[in-house]
Amino acid sequence: MQSEFSIPVRVYYEDTDAGGVVYYANYLKFMERARTEWLRALGFEQDELLRQAGVVFAVRAAALEFIKPARFNDSLRISVGIGKIGRVSLNLSHSIMRDSEVLCRGDVKIACVYAADFTPRRIPNGLAERLAGEIRNERHNRV
Repeated sequence: MQSEFSIPVRVYYEDTDAGGVVYYANYLKFMERARTEWLRALGFEQDELLRQAGVVFAVRAAALEFIKPARFNDSLRISVGIGKIGRVSLNLSHSIMRDSEVLCRGDVKIACVYAADFTPRRIPNGLAERLAGEIRNERHNRV
């Protein structure tokens, strides 16, 4: 797997506002879906991280740039790319595309927190090692 990952998403009627345009908050939902599938593709299920390490990921910050609207029945591609990896957080970049057209970009910082009290916790070793490997692979592929 490379450090940029993407999934297809179809826009349903429930995703749109009265004008048939994707409601702005739903772009965050699409990004969340892509992050979940990205973690799964890396071999990590969020419910297992909770059971085994007692941790969950929480969005700490999000910045979105809306470029063009997505509309009912569009077929989109939602991507996730690794930005910066810290001890307790990840900066991820997202893009939402229709064919080759970028509709929305987002930078999302997620924090690893202890589920019992939401205090910061180190990203579990296995996941941190896998993420670091993904970044090494990306750098190597660029050369």
